[in-house]
Amino acid sequence: MWQKQLPSHHSVIVRIAAIIALASLACLHTAQAQTTTAGDAVTAQMLKNFEQRTTVKVLPNGLTVILCERPEAPVFSFYRLVDAGSADDPGGESGLAHMFEHIAFKGTQEIGTTDWPAEKAALAEVETAYAAYDHEKRLPVGSDPAKVEELHKKFLAAVDKAQSYVIPNEFSEIAEANGTVDMNASTEEDQTEFHWSMPSNRLELWAYLESSRMKDPVSREFYKERDVVQEERRMRIDSNPVGRMVEQFLATAYVAHPYGRSGVGWESEISQVTATEADAFRKKYYTPSNMVLAIVGDFKTSELMPIIDKYFDGIPAGPKPEEMTTVEPPQFAEKSVIIREQTQPFYLEGYHRPNYRDPDDAVYDAISGILSDGRTSRLYRSLVRDQGIAAEAAGFSGFPGQKYAGLYAFYAVPLPGHTPDEMGAAIHKEIDKLKSTDVTDEELAMVKTRARANLLRGLDSNDGLAEQLATYQMRFGDWRELFKDLDKIDAVTKGDIRRVANKVFIDSNRTYAEIEFAQPKAPAAPKSAAPSTGATGNGGTK
Repeated sequence: MWQKQLPSHHSVIVRIAAIIALASLACLHTAQAQTTTAGDAVTAQMLKNFEQRTTVKVLPNGLTVILCERPEAPVFSFYRLVDAGSADDPGGESGLAHMFEHIAFKGTQEIGTTDWPAEKAALAEVETAYAAYDHEKRLPVGSDPAKVEELHKKFLAAVDKAQSYVIPNEFSEIAEANGTVDMNASTEEDQTEFHWSMPSNRLELWAYLESSRMKDPVSREFYKERDVVQEERRMRIDSNPVGRMVEQFLATAYVAHPYGRSGVGWESEISQVTATEADAFRKKYYTPSNMVLAIVGDFKTSELMPIIDKYFDGIPAGPKPEEMTTVEPPQFAEKSVIIREQTQPFYLEGYHRPNYRDPDDAVYDAISGILSDGRTSRLYRSLVRDQGIAAEAAGFSGFPGQKYAGLYAFYAVPLPGHTPDEMGAAIHKEIDKLKSTDVTDEELAMVKTRARANLLRGLDSNDGLAEQLATYQMRFGDWRELFKDLDKIDAVTKGDIRRVANKVFIDSNRTYAEIEFAQPKAPAAPKSAAPSTGATGNGGTK
């Protein structure tokens, strides 16, 4: 099952923090379905209902649009999914996907400026000035400090000139003044997403706003926003022990694939990316053929589709980028990262697994349900409730992404008096049980019931449904695969769980990271003067 990563503001670190924060709240108080047959009938009826209300159209420029009528309230939600994330950052430009997501809110050639032709010329001057300054500053030999200072002043003057044409936050303010809520975006390893909700009588305004920033985004205030991203990195990684640990963990687990790079970007590379590079990234990855747009809410498809055609069909077409060809080689030896600090201890380990298209993908979901889904899960019962050694403990799949081969990860937060090594040993005992003993009928039935409940919950809101429709259309080429996932979960057997556990959860495929609490060093005792005896030499020496 395609499990969408928990929301993050652009970094793996925030994502795992969200997982940790929500783990204890994950218990699903859902009644057991009376029979699988009855559940299948309900699911089949749901699919039929959605098919009657859902329309998919691929525009001539390649943009896939999904419209789903839901007239219960006079609102709608949209979700735009771009099939590009931080894993697609060019070499030496980590953080670029994240940077462009920020820039997407800066407006267009019509919104956010007092004079676009003049601003366009000023922005070109900014890029020229920055290139000269950056080149001189980074010369390995012969850089002239006085020249660097002079070029920096010219760059700042060019920035000030371009800024004089900017109407700050105009794009967001127009949307919010017309009833927009939940206006946000996020960059993950596999994708970038944009979304908001709005009254249904503002559909044409939404179409104008969203199509404009897809067609004519402007990289204004780029270097100001770059400073914001650098501050995000300092806050979420450099000043965060768990953040630093996760970053080092992924860099250790991966030797070839971009999943091993920092999702928010390495500091030295963030500090060098330019608006010119961001525009090149957009032109390559933000083509209509590389995006899916889903709209769910109170409208008639027959009336909305002409509006979609009017505003979105004019976005220039472009080829869909080729899939990444880098494949992470098999891991042959256990790897580790040990951090010693005066902070909360932490334990994290991961095992390489195939991507979401693997035939056993549903088996990993079943393992997650058995080990980690709520207070009845094995890891919670064992480490938190029974042994009382951990505040949190869980496993989750598809980290840091799922589009390519990712990791199945486990984590635990030890209670005072307990160590990360204890967490690892306790987790391994639960893994060994999966390998050697079949799960119970009750556990497997609960996993399948909860999968059905999760599906229902994901479809409950307009924004949740828009997200699911776009995600499954992008990943499988058919949003109906969302419902077919239940068939895959229902087909998982006890033998499948033992087989996958024995294949994947092996020592040589494991990378683990620990934060160990480092005892503060005792201050050195001051040297005391020897008592005066009125004697010299080594008196007292025998």
